[in-house]
Amino acid sequence: MSAKDNLLHHQKFWKGFLIFLVPLIATNILQNLSGTINTIFVGQMMGVNAIAAISVFFPILFFLLAFVIGLSAGATVLVGQAWGAKNLEKVKMVVGSTLFMTLIGGCFIAILGVIFAKQILLLLGIDPDVMHLSLPYVQWMLAGSPLLFIYIIYTSILRGVGDSTTPLIASSMTIFIGVIVTPILIAGYFGFPQLGIIAPAIATSIGYVAVLGFLAFYLNYRDHALKPDKALLSHIRYNPELTKIILRLGIPTGIQMVTTSAAGLVIIGLVNHYGSHATAAYGAVNQVLNYIQFPALSISIAASIFAAQAIGAGKSELLRKVTRTSLIMNVMITGSLVILAYLFSKYLMALFITDPSVIELGQNLLFIVLWSIIFFGAASIFASIMRASGTVTVPMILNVSAILLIEVPAAYLFSEWWGLKGIWYAYALAFVSLCLMQAIYYQFVWKKKAIRALI
Repeated sequence: MSAKDNLLHHQKFWKGFLIFLVPLIATNILQNLSGTINTIFVGQMMGVNAIAAISVFFPILFFLLAFVIGLSAGATVLVGQAWGAKNLEKVKMVVGSTLFMTLIGGCFIAILGVIFAKQILLLLGIDPDVMHLSLPYVQWMLAGSPLLFIYIIYTSILRGVGDSTTPLIASSMTIFIGVIVTPILIAGYFGFPQLGIIAPAIATSIGYVAVLGFLAFYLNYRDHALKPDKALLSHIRYNPELTKIILRLGIPTGIQMVTTSAAGLVIIGLVNHYGSHATAAYGAVNQVLNYIQFPALSISIAASIFAAQAIGAGKSELLRKVTRTSLIMNVMITGSLVILAYLFSKYLMALFITDPSVIELGQNLLFIVLWSIIFFGAASIFASIMRASGTVTVPMILNVSAILLIEVPAAYLFSEWWGLKGIWYAYALAFVSLCLMQAIYYQFVWKKKAIRALI
């Protein structure tokens, strides 16, 4: 892949944006399906206690992902800027520095995680009946976490140079390997040892090793700009200047993710007060919303990469086109999914729920919040465009404020006024408010700043 493949060189900008976007959306959906498939295998082959044992890892995983997604967000911006400037040497320097931090951080987390896994599980209040299942699973997952981190970082950085297809291939491979290997290791088919609860963790690590090996071969075969050759490997070292910039860009993203997670725990606590039917409806509605949010989030990621390349190329005048194209795509794609979700809400709820009364409740909650996902998408786009220039602190503060000062207090207040429905009115209010705040800051403050490349 050469510099002529720069995303900005497409004659029809919207067409280049769409070509990049479609594989990105597909990748995000496949990654979500991967976890779902593993859970299905464990539940069907090992029972309810096994599901409980692996479910306790989810909050641990989320906090770990906050670390790695923060790193990838900062690195992708710098890679995009260097790629836009056609400076391959700087691209490799950023990649090497990011991989170094990922390896050090990943190994540190893996070692401490394995040693203190039991204490972590006790802190999370795990049911003693499933400790004997959960402990080995968590230890094996944490031991393999450096592989997951490298996978996420490398596929994210590939997008920074305009390649969204290779991450899609890699994601498809991880799912395929998981579908084949997980049940074999759980049950001990074909002469393999019966590994039980640790089988999904080992299958996950096997998948990442295989995919990383494939990427090394595939990228070298294609003479890809980010092939792991001697030039790139020589840059895997500590670079204080780049490390500082990557962390400055990435830490706010991590803080935002942790805040969102903590607020989610508060909201689910509120929902639980309304009984098991309300909790079931909450889970089903969130499943539907997640799949509608994926395209919106994918558009914001694409917007950040296009904007970073424009800034790196010294074409700041293109930022307005990136913003306009992204917002139009959000309205068209996310808006279409919202309309379809309204039309087929009953059938979507029935995918997760069998009780007719809970299906109806889920529909009512879905109707309240669906439309506001378009505003959520727009807010994400404004924040991503600004992040591409290095402006991360204020957008993060606005996002955290929308969660802590609007969503959570409104959920408490509205639930007293309107019951369960009030919680979903709070979600909609938070999304709209966040969009307005990000748009106002973007229009009246950020656009007046001088935009310069960070490296």
